Amino acid sequence: MTLRLEPVTFSDLPGWQDDDPTAVIEALRRCHHHVSTAKPYRTGSLGISVDDLMPAFSAASMNVADAAAARAFFEQQFVAFSIRPETGKTGFVTAFYEPEIEVQATADDTFRYPIYRRPIDLVDIDDTNRPVDMDPYFAFGRLHDGVVGEYPDRPAIEQGFLAGRGLEIAYARSKVDVFFVHVQGAARLVYPDGSRRRITYAAKTGHYFSPIGKLLIDRGEIDAATVSMMSIRGWLAANPDQVDEVLWHNRSFIFFREADVHDERLGPVAAAKVSLEPGRSLAVDRLIHTFGVPFFISSDSLTRLDAGQPFRHLMLALDTGSAIVGPARGDIFTGSGDVAGELAGAVRNDADFYIFIPRAAAARYGNG
Repeated sequence: MTLRLEPVTFSDLPGWQDDDPTAVIEALRRCHHHVSTAKPYRTGSLGISVDDLMPAFSAASMNVADAAAARAFFEQQFVAFSIRPETGKTGFVTAFYEPEIEVQATADDTFRYPIYRRPIDLVDIDDTNRPVDMDPYFAFGRLHDGVVGEYPDRPAIEQGFLAGRGLEIAYARSKVDVFFVHVQGAARLVYPDGSRRRITYAAKTGHYFSPIGKLLIDRGEIDAATVSMMSIRGWLAANPDQVDEVLWHNRSFIFFREADVHDERLGPVAAAKVSLEPGRSLAVDRLIHTFGVPFFISSDSLTRLDAGQPFRHLMLALDTGSAIVGPARGDIFTGSGDVAGELAGAVRNDADFYIFIPRAAAARYGNG
């Protein structure tokens, strides 16, 4: 792991005195409930464990009166460190959201693009059952006639490999909509009677994620300086005869499970097994970082999320993603629906990362 941690005072954090991290405390309470009733989070290579976090988790049960009290809570429970990647580069943030799409339970001429549950022949792969010739990247494979192999990819599935197995959760009207649900890993489904269900990530085929935005940039179809989800969607809409070719460039295919929408305000249950807090949840590299750890993110160039003001907010590590790699790399959850999608779609900004380490553990990192 190539990073340096430098202790900083809370007054060193740009915009800390103007932030209201109350919602982060609410998310800490949800983490506390999960690790107390289910199982602890895996400790990342940085070494911050759930045991280290438990004093802060427990203290989060106390009521917080206002933003100042919320900041005081974090100042009492944590020591702030600046994350300095050894590459000399700054950190980098993108954003994600929960799409909301209209669906039907059965297919017709309009709603004909399925969202699939996990197939029974898709199995988890690890060192105990991985074939010697299988890429170590693969965490999933197909068990067929007692033999584990690579699962069919996006082109094969979209051409009918799973048809007729009863795996369809619902049908959407747009193949592109379904593709971006795969990219985000979750969605709210709106049925004709107005009822709403949620789908969240269950598994994937295991193939590498290949960004179609990069493909279109490399082909000269989209300007790298202005690429966004909206510009990619616009190109796909203008080139319907090339949609399959471009989408199939990304061989990775995602499977989902159904869930109720218990709280309209909160996002889906993510990798940390708690609901995402809009605007305050961060996807991180889980090989390095541990879920439930707070991060303060500061970006002068990221102004689209705060009405033109630089982004300066405390976040909580609650999710991960295959594209989120490195100690100072994060993906901000903006919320659910079209507005959240428009906010998320063009976030690609340099940012400074500050990690909050529990006081009892801070001495291990050069500050007690």
